[in-house]
Parts: sequence; structure tokens; C-alpha cells
Amino acid sequence: MSAMDERTTLRSTTRAALWRLAGPWWMFLLTGIAWLLASVLILRITTASVATVGVLMGVLFLVGMLDEIFIASVRPSWRWLNIVMGVLFAVGAGWAFAQPYNAFWALASVLGLLLVLRGTLDIITAVATRDINSAWWLGMVAGILEIFLGFWASQQFLAVRGALLLVWVGLFALFRGISEIVIAFELRSAQRP
Repeated sequence: MSAMDERTTLRSTTRAALWRLAGPWWMFLLTGIAWLLASVLILRITTASVATVGVLMGVLFLVGMLDEIFIASVRPSWRWLNIVMGVLFAVGAGWAFAQPYNAFWALASVLGLLLVLRGTLDIITAVATRDINSAWWLGMVAGILEIFLGFWASQQFLAVRGALLLVWVGLFALFRGISEIVIAFELRSAQRP
């Protein structure tokens, strides 16, 4: 077998393994588009009903939990951290559904913590994948912005938190959507010859 045949066999084997490991690239694209649509809807909603906002945050956390579980199932490195994030999202969703009015104010503080944790995970992932991900810097920028938003959200006065809470949730969904779409196209380019 020649060196060219070995490289071709290795590439096709690598592509097949990547396909089995990550699944179809378009699943990440669909989840990214869903996150972007959620961000548009969230950023348009008024604060007329605090209970509605609490329930919407519960739905957002529930989707975040499912997304973290999905990422943990296809990404072998740092899987435990995605599972921990999924559990944190599940706790936040349960709280928001059980007491949406009371959870609204408490989740403003929890959202800051989740943004800091999620931003940290995005920075770690970006640095760890910079050798194979040409858009690693985008994940780094999103992670840094999430950390800044998290600290900023945690330092606001209670009255300001209510008004800005929708913006934070909307930006979280926006950052998540961008990250998912970048992952989708990076995966697509790695799976194609």
C-alpha cells in the first residue's frame, strides 16, 4: 500500500469516526437557529408579567439543560462539565416552574452565576480546540462576554435587575446560538472531504 493510499484510508476512517462521534452537523445548526429565534422572541417581550418571565426563563433553562446533555453525548472531552451545567440548568428550570413570581428575582442572581460558569466553559473549550477549530476565537469572545455579563448581572440593584433580566436572557440565547452554529459549520467542514 502506498503512502497516498494510507492517507486516503486514514482520512476516510477519521471522517467516519467523526460522523459517528458527533452525528449529523445539521443538528447543531438546528439547535443554533432555535437559540437565535429564542433570543429574538425574548428580546421583544415586555416585562408586563413577572410570572410569565419566570416561566419563560424556566423554558430557556430546560432547553439549555437538553442542549448541555446533547453536547455531553457527542463531546468526549469535558463531558462531566457539560453534565454539571445540565444539572444546574435543570435546577433553575424546576425552580422557575414551581414559583415563577418568586423565582424571577432569585433567578436574576442565578443567571449571573450561570453566565459566569457558561462563559468559563466556552473559554476552556475554545482554548482546547484552537488547533482544530479555525473559529476558536469566536468561542473565546463569547465566553469573555458571558463572564462580563454574568458579573454585571450579579451587581445590579433589584429594581434594575427586573428591567434588564430579559436582555440578559436574550443575550445568553444569542451567544449560545452563535456558538452552536459555529460548531455546526466546523463539524461540517471536518466531516467533508
